[in-house]
Amino acid sequence: MTRYKRDMQGYGQKTPVANWPQGAKIAIQMVLNYEEGGENSILHGDPSSEAFLSEIVGATPWPDQRHWNMESIYEYGARAGFWRIHRLFTEYNIPVTVFGVASALARSPDQTQAMQSANWEIASHGFKWIEHKDMSSEQETDQIQQAIKLHQEVTGERPTGWYTGRCSQNTIDLVSAQGGFDYISDSYADDLPYWVRSNGKDQLLIPYTLDANDMRFTTTQGFNSGDQFFTYLKDSFDALFNEGIRGQPKMLSIGLHCRLIGRPGRIMALQRFIEYAQSHSEVWFARRIDIARHWHSHHPAKNYERPSEMTQQRFLELYGNIFEHSKWIAFEAFKLELGPAHDTATGLHNALARVFRSASTDRRHEVLRAHPDLAGKLAMAKKLTQDSNEEHAAAGLDALTDQERTSFEKLNQNYKRKHGFPFIIAAGENTKIGILKAFKKRLENNTEIEFETACKQVERIAKLRLQSMLP
Repeated sequence: MTRYKRDMQGYGQKTPVANWPQGAKIAIQMVLNYEEGGENSILHGDPSSEAFLSEIVGATPWPDQRHWNMESIYEYGARAGFWRIHRLFTEYNIPVTVFGVASALARSPDQTQAMQSANWEIASHGFKWIEHKDMSSEQETDQIQQAIKLHQEVTGERPTGWYTGRCSQNTIDLVSAQGGFDYISDSYADDLPYWVRSNGKDQLLIPYTLDANDMRFTTTQGFNSGDQFFTYLKDSFDALFNEGIRGQPKMLSIGLHCRLIGRPGRIMALQRFIEYAQSHSEVWFARRIDIARHWHSHHPAKNYERPSEMTQQRFLELYGNIFEHSKWIAFEAFKLELGPAHDTATGLHNALARVFRSASTDRRHEVLRAHPDLAGKLAMAKKLTQDSNEEHAAAGLDALTDQERTSFEKLNQNYKRKHGFPFIIAAGENTKIGILKAFKKRLENNTEIEFETACKQVERIAKLRLQSMLP
């Protein structure tokens, strides 16, 4: 048994209607990363200097040395950049979520007080602004717990949102295990919040962004001017706003850093975007915690048994007869590389159909012959599987006139005599009149054509059965 943990399906074509407040067509969420004073530095007990997200493109860590230029760039973010951003957001009355590195907040009490006075949400950005990928689970857990403790000491409140950023493959599970987080943002996988299972419970993820992010001012293929940043934000807004008009509202996350967007040559681009977005009606500017609370209320986690998480016994119990009396199909499907994408009717049907399609012709004939005659003796005696009984009833095959029953008996005999297997059609989505017409028409087909037709109908029946069981 192999299980694939990544979710490549997401909402798919069934994007939920967000129901943003006041019918907003888009939710805009401004994130200000406060990392200054929490970055790598030997002053902070780290083995080398910082080398990430600064004006020094291509910088490398300096082992056992302070990087004076790098440190001063980060200091600019705290000393000048933050206040420029603070003035902009408070002047335009923009709600903000701060991803605050706990040790950085502790070294910036004035800035922290200003955040709180402006009613900005301060979510946790970890204990230090360092890489977590090589940490053991124990080490990372210790970092998380230190972050929570220091955050509460500095702000007076425990954080209810989390974003590590430089995370490990274990981060979401480790943060979720601590409890108390309305959301985690260590994901870039969607334009809407979504639920995941972690530690046996539901955890909300509110995805962040690396594209609508001022970090691209520091990358080799990024923004070279404020106009480029503004244009990218405007295009992102327009695309999502138009989707909202068409009935699929989304969320636009915008990632900012004090030492980057806080520069004079960049801040005006952000101001122009704010003015552009505010010129539209039906736009909801929100903090991440507001979005989380909205999603908890309007789109709570759906609790159902997920096929990819089942034991073999439970899997066979539920899906063993999806293909009529052919449990071996479910048995083989269970061995496949199942994952979250197979926890839907479409996904699981694909897995089961793969087994059926790859089977020998003889085995597929067995599956066809396992199906009962339509309106046959077993059907009349109510001795079919529960699914088959319900499908017969839906088509009205349980309430035939004597003449109709005689017609079905004759057609069944002639069809089986000619092709060697019963006539198969998805009765649940047909009427008895439609079935009779199809019966007579298909009776004229040669066996090769009818075999392929019957196989497709078997798959269709399976699909319909799964749709009554799974999302």
